[in-house]
Amino acid sequence: MPNVVQDDSRPGEPAGSAGRRLSYLCFQVTRQGQASHAHVTEIIRGLERRGWQVSLFEPDYGTGSQAPSLWRRIISYWPVQMRLWRTSPVPEVLYVRAHPAALPSLMWARLKGIAVIQEVNGTFDDLRLIYPRLWPLSPFIRGICRLCLRMADGVITVTSELRQWLQPMARGASITVVPNGANTELFHPGEPARELAGQRYVVFVGAMSPWQGLETMLAAVSLPEWPRSVRLVLVGDGVERPKAEAAAALNGAVVCLGGRNYREIPGILRGAIAGLSVQNTRRQSQRFGFSALKVFETLACGVPVIVTDFPGQREVVIDNDCGIVIPPDNPRALASAVARLTANLGAAAEMGRRGSHAVVREHSWQRRADDTIDAIESTIAERARHV
Repeated sequence: MPNVVQDDSRPGEPAGSAGRRLSYLCFQVTRQGQASHAHVTEIIRGLERRGWQVSLFEPDYGTGSQAPSLWRRIISYWPVQMRLWRTSPVPEVLYVRAHPAALPSLMWARLKGIAVIQEVNGTFDDLRLIYPRLWPLSPFIRGICRLCLRMADGVITVTSELRQWLQPMARGASITVVPNGANTELFHPGEPARELAGQRYVVFVGAMSPWQGLETMLAAVSLPEWPRSVRLVLVGDGVERPKAEAAAALNGAVVCLGGRNYREIPGILRGAIAGLSVQNTRRQSQRFGFSALKVFETLACGVPVIVTDFPGQREVVIDNDCGIVIPPDNPRALASAVARLTANLGAAAEMGRRGSHAVVREHSWQRRADDTIDAIESTIAERARHV
């Protein structure tokens, strides 16, 4: 059976979409502690608050601690889509986190007259970074991705730069920019986690993907500029987790906590000197920017961030003076930024306060969910006018 997210709407909330059905297809399993879990969960909560009935379809990779292999993922893509195709009654909307494996479901939606919304968080080359063996298939994968985009009635993406890149391929589909955000009911200033009490540390939280800058973080810890009293705490799972665990085994300044329950993350963030979002240049889409969930969640907890100089995150930091922007692939710049904040904890705390106020004011998930739902309903209305 599909994972049906229960309706948690409350009396008095908007219910203009009551009774409308949406199927949400996500091939990146929503494990707690990863950005995909937060994004999917918060958007679904927002849809349900507005009266939508939502069914989430995601593959089952089991409960192992290691990321599933490529072949295990591919095998798992079919059963989840077959469950989707047996949905009754047929949904009004199919919402897809863009993925080439979704092509059969997009064709099914077209045959059934279902409106299609695709969420695009990066370019086609991201899969090649996660699975280098796919490099020979890159032209074929890009072709499938373009075909998928042509089947979309509406597209939601996270930066203006990505919107510009998508426009020639989406062929008339409406494209809406909805950045990431933070659940301000969960992420806010408060008590830090007891397991790290008394320790000085900076923290990375998120999927350990090849573009997240893990090499930069691990190299920075070993430099003389890095404060000796400060540890690097790594929280999350992904293909590069073995690299993080190996570093932790060799260097006492590195702590790898692995994946954690979503509700544990705020406490870990609150005790940090800073949160890190230091993506590297391995991702060809870096020029199109990032909307890193970890940036908003860290700031919401009243903690400053250190980010690399990419669109989508540098503006948040610069506009609100809530952290430090550094060049990508530069361990020395990262070590120096950590040292600067450690030596000026009062100034760091003030940066965190400014960041927290900015998230509450402009970047809550409630606001992001409302923007997403407005885009979905606008796309449906536009589609109806042309049927």
